[in-house]
Amino acid sequence: MKNILITSAGKRVVLVQIFQQTLKDLGLDAKVFTTDMRPMMAPACIVSDKGIKVSPCTADGYIDELIQICRNENIGTIIPTIDPELMIMAQNRPRFSEIGVEIVLSDEDFIGACRDKRKTQRYLLDIGIEVPKAVDKYHPTFPMFVKPYDGSLSTDIHVVHNQRELTQEMLENPKFMFMEYIDQNEFREYSVDLYFGKDHCVKGIVPRERIAVRAGEINKGKTHKNEIVDFLKDKMGCLPGVRGCICFQLFYRESDHQIIGSEINPRFGGGFPLTYHAKANYAAYIIQEYLLHETVDYSDKWLDNTMILRYDNDIIIYNAE
Repeated sequence: MKNILITSAGKRVVLVQIFQQTLKDLGLDAKVFTTDMRPMMAPACIVSDKGIKVSPCTADGYIDELIQICRNENIGTIIPTIDPELMIMAQNRPRFSEIGVEIVLSDEDFIGACRDKRKTQRYLLDIGIEVPKAVDKYHPTFPMFVKPYDGSLSTDIHVVHNQRELTQEMLENPKFMFMEYIDQNEFREYSVDLYFGKDHCVKGIVPRERIAVRAGEINKGKTHKNEIVDFLKDKMGCLPGVRGCICFQLFYRESDHQIIGSEINPRFGGGFPLTYHAKANYAAYIIQEYLLHETVDYSDKWLDNTMILRYDNDIIIYNAE
């Protein structure tokens, strides 16, 4: 039985534990390895079966290091977790395939569409999903929302309520997108975890309301089996080049079921543990498809109204070097 490698593991302790527990539940003798630039300072590396030091994902030798790790540790499947490495990994997929390693990751075109939020909007419109309307920054309507097209973790975002708040720095920033503000008194914000099989068709759709957010990740959330599920199954049932778990952020108005798409992260989202605890185990889907070479069918047998309330926890290391 080959092993799983989760790259750039960092603080993704629960994700590592989910894969470890799922392997145990399936009765499989496989391990979960992790990589990080500083594995002894990365909690997920501490709880994994082995944490391995690597160079930054942007370094020239990064892929060579991963390939050597795959050979040394009998890796069969790689799960990337951070945005900067996704395109690099997708571009080097053939090198891993040559040594019998599969990456749970979408194709380059889809990753490119997700990483540039201008392309994300065009992609969503092409598949029939509404997006926030663009605002002319020189003839603006207020309130409006301003964010960088390549941002992440909800950094450098602004709600501009009037002309005084629209600074020259914002106007001159070439990375900023200007769009209508979606009133959160009317719309609820959701992250939706979708799993796409090797056949590029969706196998699971779990909407989770973002009740409270901290550092760009859900801090309090709740699953809802509502109109979002059928809507996304219709619009995103099969998407060429899409594989594995993706996290789709959207706004939903319950009064008329209007859905407005916002962003897509082509990887596990930080709130995936809520989806797992709601009994939609995408880790099991990955193990079945990529390690056991089984077919996964679509399932909606997950638990409605499951809530997550997050808190900080500690990992203590004695005699740390």
